Amino acid sequence: MDYIDLRSDTVTKPSAAMREAMAHADVGDDVFGEDPTVNRLQERVAALLGKEAALYVASGSMGNQTCIKVHTQPGDEVVCEKGAHVFNYETGGIAFLSGAQVHAIEGHHGAFTVDQIKRAVRPNVYYMPKTRLICLENTHNRAGGTIYPLDLIREISTYARSQNIRLHLDGARLWNACAATGTAPAEYASHFDSVSVCLSKGLGAPVGSVIAGSRAFIDEARHVRKIFGGGMRQAGVLAAAGLFALEHNVARLGEDHEKAAYLARELALVKGFDIDLESVQTNIIIISAERSGRMPEEILSALRAKGVLLTLGNYMGIRAVTHLDVSMEEVKRAARIIRETMN
Repeated sequence: MDYIDLRSDTVTKPSAAMREAMAHADVGDDVFGEDPTVNRLQERVAALLGKEAALYVASGSMGNQTCIKVHTQPGDEVVCEKGAHVFNYETGGIAFLSGAQVHAIEGHHGAFTVDQIKRAVRPNVYYMPKTRLICLENTHNRAGGTIYPLDLIREISTYARSQNIRLHLDGARLWNACAATGTAPAEYASHFDSVSVCLSKGLGAPVGSVIAGSRAFIDEARHVRKIFGGGMRQAGVLAAAGLFALEHNVARLGEDHEKAAYLARELALVKGFDIDLESVQTNIIIISAERSGRMPEEILSALRAKGVLLTLGNYMGIRAVTHLDVSMEEVKRAARIIRETMN
């Protein structure tokens, strides 16, 4: 059966043209800093983000955890939103890899305020952990692809700097935020000490993320990446896909947002489904199935049998994600199938 796969934008596959670019990539040993294609990718992302340097890593989780490790010492505390990817979906990496603990704040649409941060920051006394780092996520996956307001980012950045607290951006889908708002990546990134961006979600590359920051920060991050097992050799074949994605797949992200908006409107009409349409700002839809009288797993199984793949979201919830490998016609067909299955 040919499935309409709306589980995640991570299911995207490299196009024939992207594979061609990979096949012809110049390569070298990246641990020695000698892979020319990796170096070009790092320079390109650093320039896009307005940072001194960048580092190619295997995944978004590796990127985030590497940055957190560089910023913190064991026993420190990291502040993030309760639904943040670094807290929920990186297998306890903050505790396991950095020996730091998390102070999670309940936000609205994935964002918290400066006042909430002030309440979370520890007093400077020896018997409490030090609040060393604040992590923001833009767009926010678990909140439904919501965009962190730029004015709020500015306020948080100003406060963090005044308290000598580092600020990290999990920008796995920062490209989507930029496409939706028209804000340049460098404008978002300018307010952070480190940024992680993903190439293998909406941009369609098969592997990889890039972290960026000051030159000194990236020098230390390269050391940590090696400790984490992320020192790759002839990685240019993968970096070439990232370069192709940046060249060809950023401008079209708005199409994915249009598909998500259409799908959300259609599914909001389904009996027993609840969707906060205000939160559908990019390419992710979170559907509450609590009123349907059916467990999410049951709904997913029924839809799979009819050729539509979705995945679990929050409690009693289902998630749908649009991407470049699903056309608008397929999204419309998926909407019809879901309505017929649920009504």
